[in-house]
Amino acid sequence: MAPVEDENRAVRSAMRCVRLLLGCTTAAEMLATVLADGPSWITGEGSALYLLDSAGMLRLTASHGLPRWVHERYGTIDPGSDLPAATALRMRRPYLLSPEHTSADYPNEDAGLGTGMVAVITLPMIVDERPIGVLALALAHRGTVPLRDLDVLETIGDACAHRLAHLLDHADGRLPQSAQAPAGPAGAPGRPMLSLAARAARHGAFERDLVTGETAWDAEAFRVTGQPVASDGSAPELERIVHPEDLPDVRAAMAEALAVGGPYRIEYRVLRRGGGVVRVEESGEVMLDAHDRPVRVAGLLAEHGEALAGEGPAQDKPQDGPEGQDKAGAARTALLLTLTRALSRAVTVRDVTTAVTDVARPSFGAASIVLDLVDEGRLLPVTHTVYGGARRSEPTRLADLSEDVMQSSLTHSAPLFSEPGRGTPGGPAGSPAAWAVLPLVASGRQVGSCLITFATERTFGREDRTLYSAFAGILAQSLERARLYDTHHHRAGELQRAMLPRTLPRLPGIASAARYLPSTEGMQIGGDWYDLLKLPDGRIGLVIGDVQGHNAEATAVMGQLRSGLRAYATDGHDPAATLGRTSRLLAELDTELFATCLYLTLDPADGRLTAARAGHPAPVRIAGARAVELELPGGPPLGVDPGQPYDLTTGRLAEGETLLVYTDGLVEDREEDYDESVQRMLDGLELWARQTGPGRIGAAPALERLADLLTLNVTERRSRPDDVALLLLHRM
Repeated sequence: MAPVEDENRAVRSAMRCVRLLLGCTTAAEMLATVLADGPSWITGEGSALYLLDSAGMLRLTASHGLPRWVHERYGTIDPGSDLPAATALRMRRPYLLSPEHTSADYPNEDAGLGTGMVAVITLPMIVDERPIGVLALALAHRGTVPLRDLDVLETIGDACAHRLAHLLDHADGRLPQSAQAPAGPAGAPGRPMLSLAARAARHGAFERDLVTGETAWDAEAFRVTGQPVASDGSAPELERIVHPEDLPDVRAAMAEALAVGGPYRIEYRVLRRGGGVVRVEESGEVMLDAHDRPVRVAGLLAEHGEALAGEGPAQDKPQDGPEGQDKAGAARTALLLTLTRALSRAVTVRDVTTAVTDVARPSFGAASIVLDLVDEGRLLPVTHTVYGGARRSEPTRLADLSEDVMQSSLTHSAPLFSEPGRGTPGGPAGSPAAWAVLPLVASGRQVGSCLITFATERTFGREDRTLYSAFAGILAQSLERARLYDTHHHRAGELQRAMLPRTLPRLPGIASAARYLPSTEGMQIGGDWYDLLKLPDGRIGLVIGDVQGHNAEATAVMGQLRSGLRAYATDGHDPAATLGRTSRLLAELDTELFATCLYLTLDPADGRLTAARAGHPAPVRIAGARAVELELPGGPPLGVDPGQPYDLTTGRLAEGETLLVYTDGLVEDREEDYDESVQRMLDGLELWARQTGPGRIGAAPALERLADLLTLNVTERRSRPDDVALLLLHRM
């Protein structure tokens, strides 16, 4: 009865998931529902939902567990390509990549890079011959996917498709023909807006793309604000319509919302076309991507109170009075404080540029920001992550146009601002309509220069110039601190790399491969190390170790232990004696750190193994299509009990078998039980042995591919709190 009960439970789970899907209101909520309430064999990691955009392209709308490179390379997919999502939509039926397919077909530069350790299914979402998008799900199936599971997946895909079609149909706005935005390049309808309920409440809807800087309004938003409807639905700049007294408050509130993400609410006055003022309440949400960076803002605009016929800036100018000046000054101070907080959290130069891109640029209403840093007396672009506009080439073009004026501003330590009608830094057509160039000086030292550009002309008043100059000082201090950190981190990384083998020795009858990945937290260095030793009696020594901590001290202790253990091993001591002497060495060092270590010796002639373990993960033997941990008694970590002897274990590695030794960072995951992580790794090793083992493509390339697959699984995690080392050895 157990199989029947399991099947019934799976059906009930799928039906519950479908019911919940029909109540979802966003694509992200749908994907989360599938992963949380769908069948347990939908793993979640690596799942995604794509929707067709107005240009007819598949755009990544929601995801879970996708690594950064997937977002960068496959954020947008051409439906005519050979990628699985495009293939499924084109064939109009599910497209399944079994673990064997992901292993054999991926990596493929055209198809993308996969781990070869999971199954992936792409489900086309189509309603009444109308394509909506594609749902891609990672599955826990190690072999074929049963037919009943495929039926469940298709049912879930159909539920998502119908719900999304309903939401889009009722969120399109169904504007009158005169107010609708024109069709996209491929004749697709204009961009969808929020909901029928919003229109019924006479609320306007807006959508702001923080990457391109483009903002779109529906017809109600134009009505609420009293602005003429744009033919393409693009919204006017806030600086042109927000009451001058309220603009500093709006900038400060937006900066705060962008810095933290999530919902926000702002009230401000808008200058109506033709005179008069209306009070508007803007309620929205800042949406974050997989890396917690703001990428989009969407929300509603609603009239807040009665329209005021005579409150325009031409009729009354309380801004010139003390009360108005105090209010504007407080708002500018709040904006600077928000920007200071965002920059204070930045550790590296890359973090600083990210904060400038994500918070400062949209808060200022800027089209683009370019940062140059002083390097050996020259101004060089710091990074291409600081950009605005639809093209990534924009910063390079702006840097070329503004090179002279940025250098001049820095040389004279004086900010430069454009004036209406006076053009731009370089003057050619298509250049920014307005700009500000800020010298970046910290503690009397020239750090760099910052160019801020705007899409429309503007006048920089005294308060604006003071604001930008203050921002330049904060930015300069942050960049100086970040550059110092980057320098220290680079030197520490060089020290760590110097402590590890540059290459593995070539040994007769043996193939080997190794990898090391630093931590992504803190100083991003640590105490993991590995070694492959050619011993005097013809045997081979394998060493893997992990010193406690992720700092320069751990790296220094690791170097001392590696040198000491190598000396003891080459003197002819067996693994147990070698670990005992190394433990005493660590106890005598001026440190409170301890270390785990595993040391094995192998005789290539007969495969005889001797091994000892000091609190380290057990090695894994891959024989045929099986991967098992070796039974190896463990002792205390090095330095904990220097008088404690270690057990010596013997065994044999047959021809054609492979050994894997690794540090715990390879399998430790904050979101998964340790034993489950180890078992998942063993399953993946067995799959590799069946599909692409040494007997199929040669020992050396097979080990290199396996090392890449193992480390790829680690790099796909959201964070890597521990460094990772692994060493593979195959007896031919």
